[in-house]
Amino acid sequence: MKVTYQNETKIFSKPITYYEASQQFGVSHAMVALVNFNLVSLSDKITNDVTVNFLDIRHVTGYKIYQAGLKYLFLEAINELYPNSKVKFLHSVPKGILCEVNINHELTSTDISRIKGQMAHLVSSSEPFIPYHLKPIDAYNYYIQLHEEEKAEMIKTLSSDLVTMYRLKNSFNYFYTFMPYDTSSLNRYSIVYIGKNRLVLVCPSLALNGKLPDYVHYDNIINNFMETQSWLKLIHCPYLADVNTLVSEQKIQNFISINEIRFHEDILKCSEQIMQSKDVKFILIAGPSSSGKTTTTKRLSTFLRSKGYDTICLSTDDFFVERKDTPRNAQGEMDFECIRAIDLELFNDTLNRLLNHEKVEIPEYNFKEGKKIFNGHYIELKENTLILIEGLHCLNDDLLPFIDNKYKFKIYLSPFMPLNIDRHNYISTLDLRLIRRIVRDSKTRGVSVERTILDWKMVRNGEENYIFPYVSQANIIINTALAYELGVLKVYALPLLYSVALDSTCYSEARRLIKSLDPFFTINSEIVPKDSILREFIG
Repeated sequence: MKVTYQNETKIFSKPITYYEASQQFGVSHAMVALVNFNLVSLSDKITNDVTVNFLDIRHVTGYKIYQAGLKYLFLEAINELYPNSKVKFLHSVPKGILCEVNINHELTSTDISRIKGQMAHLVSSSEPFIPYHLKPIDAYNYYIQLHEEEKAEMIKTLSSDLVTMYRLKNSFNYFYTFMPYDTSSLNRYSIVYIGKNRLVLVCPSLALNGKLPDYVHYDNIINNFMETQSWLKLIHCPYLADVNTLVSEQKIQNFISINEIRFHEDILKCSEQIMQSKDVKFILIAGPSSSGKTTTTKRLSTFLRSKGYDTICLSTDDFFVERKDTPRNAQGEMDFECIRAIDLELFNDTLNRLLNHEKVEIPEYNFKEGKKIFNGHYIELKENTLILIEGLHCLNDDLLPFIDNKYKFKIYLSPFMPLNIDRHNYISTLDLRLIRRIVRDSKTRGVSVERTILDWKMVRNGEENYIFPYVSQANIIINTALAYELGVLKVYALPLLYSVALDSTCYSEARRLIKSLDPFFTINSEIVPKDSILREFIG
C-alpha cells in the first residue's frame, strides 16, 4: 500500500493503523486523520493506497478530540481513586473545562495531588482508547444499567446504525467524537481547584498554537453559568433529552415562553442595577461575535425608556479611522480588530463634550468607502439621558481613558448554553456562536458558509486579544443563550453545512458541525416570538 503525506510516499506490505502511519512519517501527537476530506479515526486500518493529512490540537477538530480525551482521562483517574464517585462536566470556561466531583467529602489538596498523579500515570502508561461499534440498543441498555438515564435517552436519538463507544482500561463511554489513539498524547493540561468540589481542567489553547495557557479565574462567568443551570434544573430540564421530549410531545412552546421570560428578567435586573448607579451616563456593552449585542442593546434601551430615561445607542464601529489609516498586523494586513482601528481621539472628545452638555454631531461609518460620514446627526446629554455604546473594546479602559469610571457601566454578553447533552457532554459555546453566525451571515449578509468558517479563526483571535482579558471589569454578565435555540438553528444551518463541497477546505469542519447538531430535535421557527434574541440570527 502506498501512503502519501505532504508529498512524501511510503510503501507498506501489510495493513497498518493511521496512528502507526503517523509515527512512520514522524508526526507527533496527531489526533485524527483526514482522508479524501473525511475524518478517520487513528485506530482505523489503512487497507489501500491513500493520501492522508494528520490533524493535531492546532486544528479545531483535533482540539475537540483532545478535550474529549482529556475528559475521559480525568474520569478514569477519578474512578480508579474514588470508585463510588460521580463526575459531571459542566461547561467550557475561558482556558478550560469546568467539572464537578460528587464524592462524600470535600476535596483536599491531598486529593488534588492524587488526581494529578493518577492522570500522569495514565499518560505515561500510554493506555489505548479502544473503539467498540455497538448496536444502539446495547449502548442504551449499558447506560440504563449504570443509572445514567440521560445518556441512554440521547443514544436513542442518534441516526446511525452503530454507536462507537470507547474503552479506556475497564470503563466504557461515549463523547460524540473520535478519541485520541492513546493517553500518551494528553500530556498538556493542568488542574485548578476552585472550591465546592469543582475543578477546571486547563486545556492547550488554539489561540496559543497548542500551548498551555495560564489559568485566569472568571468568578463572574462561572457564577452566571451555575445560576442559569440551577434554573434549568428547577424547571426539570437540565438535559437535552428533556427538551427533546417536550418537542416530541408538542409541549415545546411553553418551554420557549419560559426561556424568553427568563431573558426579559435578566435585562430587567440589569436595567435596575443601572438605575441604582446615579452617576452613570455611558453603558458600555461588549461580547464576542454572535452573542446578541444588537438585540440586547435595543432591549435594554427599551426597558430604560419605560422607566423614564432618554436613551441613545451608539456603536464604536462608526468611529473607525479612515480606511487608509487602519493599523496593520504583523502580516501587513489591515487590522480592524485592534483598538487603534478606532479614532480614539474623536471618540473621547465626543463623549467629553457630551458630558459638558454640548450638542455633538455623530458620524456614521461608510464601510464601502472606508470613511466617516457626518450627515447632521446631532445628540446631546440631557439630565435623564443614558448613552448605550456597543463595541468590541467596550470593556477595555483604554477606550475611554479620560472619562471617570463613575460615569461608566460595563456589560459583558455571551451565550453560555446551560443545557447539557448529558453529564459528560456539554454544548460548546464556541460551536453555538459559530452556528448562529453561519445562519445570520447567510440570511442577512449574503455571506457563504465557507467564508464564515474561514473567517472564524481571525474573529476568535480578536476576541482572545481584545475581549476576554477584560471580562473581569464588567459590572454585570448577561447570558444570551436560549436553551431551545439549537433545535431552531438546526433547521437553517443543516442545508448550509451540507452545501459545502467535498473538496472544500471547510468540508471537515462543516461535517463536524453537522454531527454536533445530530442529537437536537428540530423546532419550527414560527413559534419563536418576533422579539426574541434568536430573531437576530434567523430573521
